[in-house]
Amino acid sequence: MIQGFNISAIESFLLELLGQLTALDILILVIAFILLLSSPLLAKYFHGGNKAVRAKIGIFRAINILIIGVMLFYHLLVPNLAESWVLRAISSFVTIYFAYLMIHIASFFIKRRYGRKHEVNGEVLHTVTYHSRLLSLIAGTLITIVALIAVIRILGFESLLEAGGVLGVIGVILALSQASWAPDLIAGLIILNSSLVEEGDVIEISGNDALTGSIFKTKIFHTEILNLANNHRVMIRNTQLRNYAINNLSKFTSARGLREKLVFKIGYEVPPEKVRDFFLRVYESASKFDELSIEKDCPFEVSVADTADYAVIWSLGYYTKDVKSVLKTRVQLRELVLKMSFDSGIQLATPTQLKMKNEVAS
Repeated sequence: MIQGFNISAIESFLLELLGQLTALDILILVIAFILLLSSPLLAKYFHGGNKAVRAKIGIFRAINILIIGVMLFYHLLVPNLAESWVLRAISSFVTIYFAYLMIHIASFFIKRRYGRKHEVNGEVLHTVTYHSRLLSLIAGTLITIVALIAVIRILGFESLLEAGGVLGVIGVILALSQASWAPDLIAGLIILNSSLVEEGDVIEISGNDALTGSIFKTKIFHTEILNLANNHRVMIRNTQLRNYAINNLSKFTSARGLREKLVFKIGYEVPPEKVRDFFLRVYESASKFDELSIEKDCPFEVSVADTADYAVIWSLGYYTKDVKSVLKTRVQLRELVLKMSFDSGIQLATPTQLKMKNEVAS
């Protein structure tokens, strides 16, 4: 009897609730429930172990729960709220949220279809290209326009004059602020279209802001670079990035890999034969170190780079394919050359200047 009463009460409650909900309300609730239940799949697909991803998934769940709770609350406790500004504000928020979600879904599928696919550590990744970024912008613009028109109608701006006035204000705001965002947007598209700097590439930026880093993300208005020297991210505006002289170390043309060069100053009193023999022994020693990321089957290319006033500048060329370890390789190789120079009796200091400093000190 009690069970029958409970079942009847639940049935009457659900029928009363369904009677108060419109078709649009039911559609919104169903979509919110589906998105809420699919959040574990999103966390798994987008690598939920990442702290930033977990935070976004948490916000995603909270918004869906908020939408469900607010709609049920006002339909159950305040059923006469259909024409109030509270419900209009809630409906506008739901519309903007679904538009934002649709933009991300469209960008995801566009990147899957038109993005560049490559493999990193056995995992297939899709990165943005010129076509995927352009199509994402077009899709996002169309979805935004539809959402704005829907919000305008929800807020009660029914006439074409009122709707046009609101859109006109938004257009004026975009026109006045275009100097701060349009150049970076266009520069980002140019960078993607050139294919000279892509995500995952290791680049060297020369000038006062010199750095060696790996392209982490090429976003709409800026580019994120992972600085290989101190392992932190650097954000550079796309317009500023295009003004730099950029050396892309990942785009080497030789099958041997990237050709690197180190220079050393050795005094004129050391015969060239002895110097070449010294670097040959350095190569033989370097070939035995597995931690040194050089091409072991490519001997060093030793040559005279310059005959300076106080010393001969020798150039040591080598090849490497592990461009992300290029800074580490330079340090390791310089240390090896320094260590073996003591054993070989070859001084890397500029002899004349060193002698003058000793005389002044004495």
